[in-house]
Amino acid sequence: MAKNTGLAGLAAAILLCLPAGPALAATGIDGASMGVLWALPFAGMLLSIALGPILFPHFWELNYGKFATFWAALVLIPLVALRGFEPALGALAHTALLEYIPFIILLFALFTIAGGILIMGNLHGNPATNTALLAIGTLMASFVGTTGASIIMIRPVLRANDSRRHNVHVVVFFIFLVSNIGGSLTPLGDPPLFLGFLRGVSFFWTTTHLLPETLLAVAILLALFYALDSWFYRREEGMPPLKDPTPDRDIKLYGKVNFILLGGVIAAILMSASWKPGIVFDILGSKVELQNVVRDIVLLALAALSLKLTPNPVRAGNEFTWGPIKEVAKLFAGIFVCIIPVLAMLQAGRDGAFSGLVSLVTNPDGSHNTVAYFWLTGILSSFLDNAPTYLVFFELAGGNPQVLMTTGALTLAAVSAGAVFMGANTYIGNAPNFMVYAIAKDRKVKMPSFFGYMAWSGAILIPIFILQTVIFFR
Repeated sequence: MAKNTGLAGLAAAILLCLPAGPALAATGIDGASMGVLWALPFAGMLLSIALGPILFPHFWELNYGKFATFWAALVLIPLVALRGFEPALGALAHTALLEYIPFIILLFALFTIAGGILIMGNLHGNPATNTALLAIGTLMASFVGTTGASIIMIRPVLRANDSRRHNVHVVVFFIFLVSNIGGSLTPLGDPPLFLGFLRGVSFFWTTTHLLPETLLAVAILLALFYALDSWFYRREEGMPPLKDPTPDRDIKLYGKVNFILLGGVIAAILMSASWKPGIVFDILGSKVELQNVVRDIVLLALAALSLKLTPNPVRAGNEFTWGPIKEVAKLFAGIFVCIIPVLAMLQAGRDGAFSGLVSLVTNPDGSHNTVAYFWLTGILSSFLDNAPTYLVFFELAGGNPQVLMTTGALTLAAVSAGAVFMGANTYIGNAPNFMVYAIAKDRKVKMPSFFGYMAWSGAILIPIFILQTVIFFR
Protein backbone atom coordinates (compact mmCIF):
# COMPACT_ATOMS: atom_id res chain seq x y z
CA MET A 1 0.00 0.00 0.00
CA ALA A 2 2.83 2.38 0.83
CA LYS A 3 4.32 1.71 -2.60
CA ASN A 4 1.05 2.66 -4.32
CA THR A 5 0.76 5.80 -2.21
CA GLY A 6 4.27 6.85 -3.16
CA LEU A 7 3.51 6.36 -6.86
CA ALA A 8 0.32 8.41 -6.60
CA GLY A 9 2.15 11.16 -4.73
CA LEU A 10 4.90 11.38 -7.29
CA ALA A 11 2.37 11.37 -10.13
CA ALA A 12 0.43 14.17 -8.41
CA ALA A 13 3.59 16.21 -8.01
CA ILE A 14 4.35 15.89 -11.71
CA LEU A 15 0.76 16.74 -12.60
CA LEU A 16 1.12 20.07 -10.80
CA CYS A 17 4.13 20.89 -12.95
CA LEU A 18 2.48 20.11 -16.28
CA PRO A 19 0.52 22.68 -18.31
CA ALA A 20 -3.13 21.95 -18.85
CA GLY A 21 -4.50 21.58 -22.38
CA PRO A 22 -7.87 21.60 -24.11
CA ALA A 23 -10.11 18.57 -24.29
CA LEU A 24 -9.36 16.36 -27.27
CA ALA A 25 -11.09 13.82 -29.43
CA ALA A 26 -10.63 10.23 -28.41
CA THR A 27 -8.38 9.55 -31.37
CA GLY A 28 -5.24 11.34 -30.25
CA ILE A 29 -3.27 13.70 -28.06
CA ASP A 30 -2.59 17.32 -28.97
CA GLY A 31 1.17 17.75 -28.77
CA ALA A 32 0.95 21.50 -29.42
CA SER A 33 -0.43 22.11 -25.92
CA MET A 34 2.17 19.97 -24.12
CA GLY A 35 5.14 21.33 -22.20
CA VAL A 36 8.61 19.84 -22.26
CA LEU A 37 8.04 18.30 -18.82
CA TRP A 38 5.86 15.69 -20.50
CA ALA A 39 9.13 14.18 -21.75
CA LEU A 40 10.48 13.59 -18.22
CA PRO A 41 9.12 10.04 -17.86
CA PHE A 42 10.78 9.10 -21.13
CA ALA A 43 14.04 10.59 -19.86
CA GLY A 44 13.58 8.64 -16.63
CA MET A 45 13.03 5.45 -18.59
CA LEU A 46 16.25 6.00 -20.52
CA LEU A 47 18.22 6.82 -17.39
CA SER A 48 16.89 3.70 -15.69
CA ILE A 49 18.10 1.55 -18.58
CA ALA A 50 21.43 3.37 -18.55
CA LEU A 51 22.14 3.41 -14.81
CA GLY A 52 20.22 0.45 -13.42
CA PRO A 53 22.65 -2.24 -14.60
CA ILE A 54 25.55 -0.15 -13.25
CA LEU A 55 24.31 1.04 -9.86
CA PHE A 56 22.24 -1.98 -8.78
CA PRO A 57 22.68 -4.79 -11.32
CA HIS A 58 21.08 -7.63 -9.32
CA PHE A 59 18.09 -5.52 -8.30
CA TRP A 60 17.72 -4.35 -11.90
CA GLU A 61 17.71 -7.91 -13.28
CA LEU A 62 14.85 -8.82 -10.94
CA ASN A 63 12.82 -5.62 -11.31
CA TYR A 64 13.38 -4.03 -14.74
CA GLY A 65 9.75 -4.73 -15.61
CA LYS A 66 8.63 -2.75 -12.55
CA PHE A 67 10.79 0.18 -13.63
CA ALA A 68 9.13 0.14 -17.06
CA THR A 69 5.69 0.01 -15.41
CA PHE A 70 6.55 2.89 -13.08
CA TRP A 71 7.67 5.27 -15.82
CA ALA A 72 4.78 4.27 -18.07
CA ALA A 73 2.37 5.06 -15.24
CA LEU A 74 3.86 8.55 -14.95
CA VAL A 75 2.75 9.14 -18.53
CA LEU A 76 -0.64 7.46 -18.40
CA ILE A 77 -1.80 9.01 -15.11
CA PRO A 78 -1.22 12.61 -16.31
CA LEU A 79 -2.77 11.81 -19.69
CA VAL A 80 -5.95 10.58 -18.02
CA ALA A 81 -6.04 13.42 -15.48
CA LEU A 82 -5.30 16.29 -17.88
CA ARG A 83 -6.50 15.05 -21.25
CA GLY A 84 -9.35 12.78 -20.24
CA PHE A 85 -9.83 9.04 -20.20
CA GLU A 86 -10.92 8.63 -23.83
CA PRO A 87 -8.03 10.58 -25.43
CA ALA A 88 -5.55 8.78 -23.19
CA LEU A 89 -7.09 5.41 -24.05
CA GLY A 90 -7.10 6.33 -27.73
CA ALA A 91 -3.42 7.27 -27.67
CA LEU A 92 -2.53 4.08 -25.78
CA ALA A 93 -4.59 1.97 -28.18
CA HIS A 94 -2.91 3.63 -31.17
CA THR A 95 0.53 2.93 -29.74
CA ALA A 96 -0.32 -0.64 -28.77
CA LEU A 97 -2.29 -1.71 -31.85
CA LEU A 98 -0.40 0.07 -34.61
CA GLU A 99 3.13 0.19 -33.20
CA TYR A 100 4.05 -1.92 -30.16
CA ILE A 101 2.10 -5.14 -30.81
CA PRO A 102 3.11 -5.47 -34.50
CA PHE A 103 6.67 -4.55 -33.50
CA ILE A 104 6.84 -7.24 -30.80
CA ILE A 105 5.09 -9.85 -32.95
CA LEU A 106 7.64 -9.39 -35.73
CA LEU A 107 10.49 -9.43 -33.23
CA PHE A 108 9.05 -12.53 -31.52
CA ALA A 109 8.64 -14.35 -34.83
CA LEU A 110 12.17 -13.58 -35.98
CA PHE A 111 13.61 -14.42 -32.55
CA THR A 112 11.77 -17.76 -32.45
CA ILE A 113 12.47 -18.80 -36.02
CA ALA A 114 16.08 -17.66 -36.14
CA GLY A 115 16.61 -19.25 -32.71
CA GLY A 116 15.77 -22.59 -34.32
CA ILE A 117 18.67 -22.32 -36.77
CA LEU A 118 21.68 -23.99 -35.20
CA ILE A 119 25.16 -23.65 -36.60
CA MET A 120 27.16 -26.39 -34.90
CA GLY A 121 30.87 -26.61 -34.94
CA ASN A 122 33.13 -23.72 -34.27
CA LEU A 123 35.51 -21.49 -36.15
CA HIS A 124 38.57 -20.01 -34.51
CA GLY A 125 37.91 -16.34 -33.88
CA ASN A 126 41.02 -14.85 -35.47
CA PRO A 127 40.88 -11.43 -37.16
CA ALA A 128 40.26 -12.77 -40.67
CA THR A 129 37.49 -15.13 -39.54
CA ASN A 130 35.81 -12.51 -37.39
CA THR A 131 35.88 -9.95 -40.20
CA ALA A 132 34.37 -12.49 -42.60
CA LEU A 133 31.60 -13.35 -40.11
CA LEU A 134 30.75 -9.67 -39.65
CA ALA A 135 30.72 -9.16 -43.43
CA ILE A 136 28.36 -12.12 -43.92
CA GLY A 137 26.01 -10.85 -41.20
CA THR A 138 26.08 -7.35 -42.67
CA LEU A 139 25.09 -8.67 -46.10
CA MET A 140 22.32 -10.84 -44.62
CA ALA A 141 20.77 -7.93 -42.72
CA SER A 142 19.18 -6.28 -45.76
CA PHE A 143 17.44 -9.51 -46.74
CA VAL A 144 16.34 -11.11 -43.46
CA GLY A 145 16.27 -7.91 -41.41
CA THR A 146 18.71 -6.66 -38.82
CA THR A 147 16.87 -8.68 -36.16
CA GLY A 148 16.97 -11.91 -38.15
CA ALA A 149 20.63 -11.51 -39.12
CA SER A 150 21.56 -10.65 -35.55
CA ILE A 151 19.84 -13.70 -34.11
CA ILE A 152 21.30 -16.08 -36.70
CA MET A 153 24.87 -14.76 -36.50
CA ILE A 154 25.42 -13.63 -32.91
CA ARG A 155 25.83 -17.08 -31.37
CA PRO A 156 28.36 -18.36 -33.93
CA VAL A 157 30.31 -15.13 -33.46
CA LEU A 158 30.20 -15.50 -29.67
CA ARG A 159 31.30 -19.15 -29.85
CA ALA A 160 34.16 -18.30 -32.18
CA ASN A 161 35.48 -15.82 -29.64
CA ASP A 162 34.62 -17.45 -26.31
CA SER A 163 38.26 -18.41 -25.78
CA ARG A 164 39.47 -14.86 -26.46
CA ARG A 165 40.49 -12.64 -23.56
CA HIS A 166 39.31 -9.59 -25.50
CA ASN A 167 35.96 -10.10 -27.20
CA VAL A 168 33.80 -7.12 -26.21
CA HIS A 169 34.85 -5.17 -29.30
CA VAL A 170 33.60 -8.02 -31.50
CA VAL A 171 30.05 -7.64 -30.15
CA VAL A 172 30.20 -3.84 -30.36
CA PHE A 173 31.17 -3.91 -34.04
CA PHE A 174 28.54 -6.63 -34.57
CA ILE A 175 25.88 -4.20 -33.31
CA PHE A 176 27.27 -1.43 -35.53
CA LEU A 177 27.28 -3.53 -38.70
CA VAL A 178 24.85 -6.45 -38.47
CA SER A 179 22.23 -4.94 -36.16
CA ASN A 180 22.10 -1.56 -37.88
CA ILE A 181 24.06 -0.37 -40.91
CA GLY A 182 23.73 -3.66 -42.78
CA GLY A 183 19.95 -3.26 -42.91
CA SER A 184 20.00 -0.08 -44.98
CA LEU A 185 19.57 -1.43 -48.51
CA THR A 186 15.98 -2.76 -48.59
CA PRO A 187 12.72 -2.11 -46.70
CA LEU A 188 13.10 -5.60 -45.22
CA GLY A 189 16.33 -4.58 -43.54
CA ASP A 190 15.15 -2.14 -40.89
CA PRO A 191 11.72 -0.98 -39.63
CA PRO A 192 12.13 2.71 -40.64
CA LEU A 193 12.67 1.73 -44.27
CA PHE A 194 9.71 -0.64 -44.12
CA LEU A 195 7.54 2.22 -42.88
CA GLY A 196 8.76 4.30 -45.81
CA PHE A 197 7.86 1.45 -48.15
CA LEU A 198 4.34 1.40 -46.69
CA ARG A 199 4.12 5.15 -47.31
CA GLY A 200 4.90 4.68 -51.00
CA VAL A 201 8.71 4.65 -51.31
CA SER A 202 9.73 2.17 -54.02
CA PHE A 203 11.19 -1.13 -52.81
CA PHE A 204 14.57 -0.65 -54.49
CA TRP A 205 14.82 3.11 -53.88
CA THR A 206 16.96 2.64 -50.80
CA THR A 207 19.10 0.05 -52.60
CA THR A 208 20.17 2.57 -55.20
CA HIS A 209 20.20 5.76 -53.13
CA LEU A 210 21.85 4.49 -49.93
CA LEU A 211 24.36 2.13 -51.53
CA PRO A 212 27.31 4.61 -51.63
CA GLU A 213 26.73 5.72 -48.02
CA THR A 214 26.39 2.12 -46.85
CA LEU A 215 29.47 0.87 -48.71
CA LEU A 216 31.60 3.66 -47.28
CA ALA A 217 30.50 3.00 -43.70
CA VAL A 218 30.83 -0.79 -44.01
CA ALA A 219 34.27 -0.59 -45.64
CA ILE A 220 35.63 1.74 -42.95
CA LEU A 221 34.15 -0.29 -40.10
CA LEU A 222 35.37 -3.65 -41.40
CA ALA A 223 38.87 -2.27 -42.00
CA LEU A 224 38.95 -0.65 -38.55
CA PHE A 225 37.64 -3.83 -36.94
CA TYR A 226 40.28 -5.97 -38.63
CA ALA A 227 43.04 -3.63 -37.42
CA LEU A 228 41.66 -3.48 -33.86
CA ASP A 229 41.03 -7.22 -33.65
CA SER A 230 44.53 -7.92 -34.97
CA TRP A 231 45.99 -5.71 -32.25
CA PHE A 232 44.04 -7.51 -29.52
CA TYR A 233 44.90 -10.90 -31.05
CA ARG A 234 48.62 -10.14 -31.00
CA ARG A 235 48.40 -9.01 -27.35
CA GLU A 236 46.90 -12.38 -26.41
CA GLU A 237 49.57 -14.45 -28.17
CA GLY A 238 52.07 -14.12 -25.33
CA MET A 239 49.53 -14.98 -22.62
CA PRO A 240 48.57 -18.46 -21.35
CA PRO A 241 45.68 -19.69 -23.50
CA LEU A 242 42.22 -19.79 -21.98
CA LYS A 243 40.23 -23.02 -22.01
CA ASP A 244 38.00 -23.07 -25.09
CA PRO A 245 34.47 -24.15 -24.06
CA THR A 246 33.63 -24.79 -27.74
CA PRO A 247 36.68 -26.30 -29.49
CA ASP A 248 37.11 -25.84 -33.23
CA ARG A 249 35.28 -28.42 -35.37
CA ASP A 250 33.52 -28.71 -38.72
CA ILE A 251 30.51 -26.48 -39.30
CA LYS A 252 27.10 -28.18 -39.59
CA LEU A 253 23.74 -26.53 -40.05
CA TYR A 254 20.57 -27.74 -38.32
CA GLY A 255 16.99 -26.44 -38.34
CA LYS A 256 17.02 -25.77 -42.09
CA VAL A 257 13.22 -25.66 -42.15
CA ASN A 258 13.48 -22.33 -40.39
CA PHE A 259 15.01 -20.75 -43.50
CA ILE A 260 11.74 -21.56 -45.27
CA LEU A 261 9.84 -20.02 -42.35
CA LEU A 262 12.04 -16.90 -42.57
CA GLY A 263 11.02 -16.69 -46.21
CA GLY A 264 7.43 -16.85 -44.98
CA VAL A 265 8.11 -13.89 -42.68
CA ILE A 266 9.41 -11.86 -45.61
CA ALA A 267 6.44 -12.91 -47.75
CA ALA A 268 3.98 -11.91 -45.01
CA ILE A 269 5.55 -8.47 -44.74
CA LEU A 270 5.49 -7.96 -48.50
CA MET A 271 1.86 -9.15 -48.57
CA SER A 272 0.82 -6.58 -46.00
CA ALA A 273 2.40 -3.85 -48.12
CA SER A 274 0.98 -4.91 -51.49
CA TRP A 275 -2.46 -6.38 -50.65
CA LYS A 276 -5.00 -3.62 -49.96
CA PRO A 277 -8.48 -5.13 -49.47
CA GLY A 278 -9.79 -1.87 -48.03
CA ILE A 279 -11.17 -3.53 -44.88
CA VAL A 280 -10.45 -1.53 -41.73
CA PHE A 281 -11.38 -2.22 -38.12
CA ASP A 282 -11.93 0.81 -35.88
CA ILE A 283 -10.69 -0.14 -32.41
CA LEU A 284 -10.83 2.69 -29.89
CA GLY A 285 -10.23 5.19 -32.68
CA SER A 286 -7.29 3.30 -34.20
CA LYS A 287 -7.66 2.13 -37.79
CA VAL A 288 -6.41 -1.46 -37.94
CA GLU A 289 -6.23 -2.72 -41.52
CA LEU A 290 -7.09 -6.30 -42.41
CA GLN A 291 -3.83 -6.97 -44.23
CA ASN A 292 -1.87 -6.07 -41.11
CA VAL A 293 -4.01 -8.33 -38.93
CA VAL A 294 -3.44 -11.18 -41.39
CA ARG A 295 0.29 -10.44 -41.42
CA ASP A 296 0.54 -10.62 -37.64
CA ILE A 297 -1.49 -13.84 -37.50
CA VAL A 298 0.76 -15.38 -40.15
CA LEU A 299 3.85 -14.32 -38.23
CA LEU A 300 2.55 -15.93 -35.04
CA ALA A 301 1.65 -19.06 -36.99
CA LEU A 302 5.15 -19.22 -38.48
CA ALA A 303 6.65 -18.89 -35.00
CA ALA A 304 4.38 -21.70 -33.78
CA LEU A 305 5.46 -23.87 -36.73
CA SER A 306 9.09 -23.21 -35.87
CA LEU A 307 8.51 -24.35 -32.29
CA LYS A 308 6.73 -27.50 -33.54
CA LEU A 309 9.07 -28.44 -36.38
CA THR A 310 12.41 -27.65 -34.76
CA PRO A 311 13.71 -30.55 -32.64
CA ASN A 312 14.27 -29.63 -29.00
CA PRO A 313 17.98 -30.60 -29.12
CA VAL A 314 18.50 -27.98 -31.84
CA ARG A 315 17.21 -25.18 -29.62
CA ALA A 316 19.07 -26.64 -26.65
CA GLY A 317 22.27 -26.66 -28.68
CA ASN A 318 21.62 -23.01 -29.49
CA GLU A 319 21.16 -22.28 -25.77
CA PHE A 320 17.82 -20.80 -26.68
CA THR A 321 15.96 -19.10 -23.83
CA TRP A 322 13.06 -16.68 -23.67
CA GLY A 323 14.96 -14.33 -21.36
CA PRO A 324 16.21 -11.85 -24.00
CA ILE A 325 12.84 -11.45 -25.73
CA LYS A 326 11.07 -11.03 -22.37
CA GLU A 327 13.48 -8.28 -21.37
CA VAL A 328 13.14 -6.51 -24.70
CA ALA A 329 9.34 -6.81 -24.61
CA LYS A 330 9.00 -5.36 -21.11
CA LEU A 331 11.46 -2.51 -21.56
CA PHE A 332 10.13 -1.52 -24.97
CA ALA A 333 6.58 -1.57 -23.61
CA GLY A 334 7.70 1.16 -21.22
CA ILE A 335 9.55 2.99 -23.99
CA PHE A 336 6.56 2.93 -26.36
CA VAL A 337 4.25 4.32 -23.67
CA CYS A 338 6.70 6.99 -22.53
CA ILE A 339 7.33 8.07 -26.11
CA ILE A 340 3.65 8.98 -26.71
CA PRO A 341 3.89 12.64 -25.57
CA VAL A 342 7.38 13.03 -27.05
CA LEU A 343 6.20 12.03 -30.52
CA ALA A 344 3.06 14.15 -30.13
CA MET A 345 5.22 17.20 -29.43
CA LEU A 346 7.46 16.42 -32.39
CA GLN A 347 4.48 15.92 -34.69
CA ALA A 348 3.11 19.30 -33.63
CA GLY A 349 6.00 20.83 -35.57
CA ARG A 350 6.38 24.59 -35.16
CA ASP A 351 3.43 24.65 -32.78
CA GLY A 352 5.00 22.17 -30.35
CA ALA A 353 7.47 22.43 -27.51
CA PHE A 354 10.22 21.21 -29.84
CA SER A 355 9.55 23.90 -32.48
CA GLY A 356 13.22 24.80 -32.41
CA LEU A 357 13.98 21.47 -34.06
CA VAL A 358 11.67 22.35 -36.96
CA SER A 359 13.50 25.58 -37.68
CA LEU A 360 16.81 23.71 -37.67
CA VAL A 361 15.82 21.57 -40.67
CA THR A 362 14.78 24.53 -42.82
CA ASN A 363 17.15 26.88 -44.65
CA PRO A 364 16.42 30.65 -44.73
CA ASP A 365 15.07 30.28 -48.28
CA GLY A 366 12.61 27.58 -47.13
CA SER A 367 14.50 24.64 -48.66
CA HIS A 368 15.42 21.52 -46.74
CA ASN A 369 18.60 21.56 -44.69
CA THR A 370 19.74 18.02 -45.50
CA VAL A 371 22.62 18.10 -43.02
CA ALA A 372 20.17 18.92 -40.25
CA TYR A 373 17.76 16.22 -41.43
CA PHE A 374 20.54 13.64 -41.31
CA TRP A 375 21.79 14.59 -37.85
CA LEU A 376 18.48 15.37 -36.17
CA THR A 377 16.88 12.18 -37.47
CA GLY A 378 19.98 10.32 -36.36
CA ILE A 379 20.28 11.85 -32.91
CA LEU A 380 16.61 11.29 -32.12
CA SER A 381 16.78 7.76 -33.59
CA SER A 382 19.59 7.04 -31.17
CA PHE A 383 17.18 7.42 -28.25
CA LEU A 384 13.59 7.49 -29.53
CA ASP A 385 13.45 4.27 -31.58
CA ASN A 386 14.29 4.92 -35.18
CA ALA A 387 10.99 3.80 -36.79
CA PRO A 388 8.63 6.49 -35.41
CA THR A 389 11.40 9.07 -35.63
CA TYR A 390 11.74 8.31 -39.35
CA LEU A 391 8.02 8.92 -39.79
CA VAL A 392 8.17 12.26 -37.99
CA PHE A 393 10.89 13.61 -40.28
CA PHE A 394 9.36 11.95 -43.34
CA GLU A 395 6.20 13.97 -42.68
CA LEU A 396 8.21 17.07 -41.75
CA ALA A 397 9.86 16.87 -45.18
CA GLY A 398 6.45 16.95 -46.87
CA GLY A 399 5.32 13.33 -46.67
CA ASN A 400 4.87 12.99 -50.45
CA PRO A 401 6.85 9.88 -51.52
CA GLN A 402 6.87 10.80 -55.21
CA VAL A 403 8.40 14.21 -54.47
CA LEU A 404 10.83 12.84 -51.90
CA MET A 405 12.05 10.10 -54.25
CA THR A 406 12.78 12.66 -57.00
CA THR A 407 13.41 16.34 -56.27
CA GLY A 408 13.66 15.59 -52.56
CA ALA A 409 15.85 12.50 -52.94
CA LEU A 410 18.74 13.95 -50.94
CA THR A 411 16.41 14.78 -48.05
CA LEU A 412 14.86 11.30 -48.06
CA ALA A 413 18.32 9.74 -48.20
CA ALA A 414 19.40 11.88 -45.24
CA VAL A 415 16.36 10.86 -43.20
CA SER A 416 16.75 7.18 -44.13
CA ALA A 417 20.48 7.07 -43.43
CA GLY A 418 20.12 9.00 -40.19
CA ALA A 419 17.43 6.67 -38.89
CA VAL A 420 19.19 3.42 -39.86
CA PHE A 421 22.85 4.29 -39.31
CA MET A 422 22.52 6.23 -36.07
CA GLY A 423 20.28 3.62 -34.51
CA ALA A 424 23.67 2.09 -33.68
CA ASN A 425 24.60 4.96 -31.35
CA THR A 426 22.90 3.47 -28.27
CA TYR A 427 21.56 0.15 -27.05
CA ILE A 428 17.98 1.39 -27.49
CA GLY A 429 18.31 3.00 -30.92
CA ASN A 430 17.24 -0.17 -32.75
CA ALA A 431 15.50 -3.28 -31.47
CA PRO A 432 18.30 -5.81 -32.22
CA ASN A 433 20.85 -3.76 -30.27
CA PHE A 434 19.43 -4.53 -26.86
CA MET A 435 18.70 -8.12 -27.83
CA VAL A 436 22.32 -8.72 -28.90
CA TYR A 437 23.45 -7.03 -25.69
CA ALA A 438 21.21 -9.33 -23.62
CA ILE A 439 22.36 -12.49 -25.44
CA ALA A 440 26.03 -11.55 -25.14
CA LYS A 441 25.63 -10.70 -21.47
CA ASP A 442 23.87 -14.04 -20.95
CA ARG A 443 26.94 -15.69 -22.51
CA LYS A 444 29.18 -13.96 -19.94
CA VAL A 445 30.60 -11.31 -22.24
CA LYS A 446 31.43 -8.25 -20.13
CA MET A 447 29.39 -5.83 -22.22
CA PRO A 448 29.87 -2.09 -21.70
CA SER A 449 27.25 -0.13 -19.80
CA PHE A 450 24.78 2.13 -21.56
CA PHE A 451 27.21 5.06 -21.44
CA GLY A 452 30.20 2.79 -22.01
CA TYR A 453 28.69 1.64 -25.28
CA MET A 454 28.04 5.28 -26.23
CA ALA A 455 31.75 5.94 -25.70
CA TRP A 456 32.49 3.25 -28.29
CA SER A 457 29.92 4.57 -30.75
CA GLY A 458 30.97 8.17 -30.20
CA ALA A 459 34.63 7.43 -30.86
CA ILE A 460 34.07 5.18 -33.88
CA LEU A 461 30.75 6.02 -35.54
CA ILE A 462 30.50 9.80 -35.14
CA PRO A 463 33.66 10.51 -37.21
CA ILE A 464 32.25 8.24 -39.95
CA PHE A 465 28.94 10.12 -39.88
CA ILE A 466 30.81 13.43 -40.11
CA LEU A 467 32.68 12.12 -43.17
CA GLN A 468 29.40 11.00 -44.73
CA THR A 469 27.95 14.43 -44.08
CA VAL A 470 30.79 16.14 -45.95
CA ILE A 471 30.68 13.70 -48.88
CA PHE A 472 26.96 13.01 -49.32
CA PHE A 473 24.65 15.41 -47.49
CA ARG A 474 26.06 18.93 -47.93
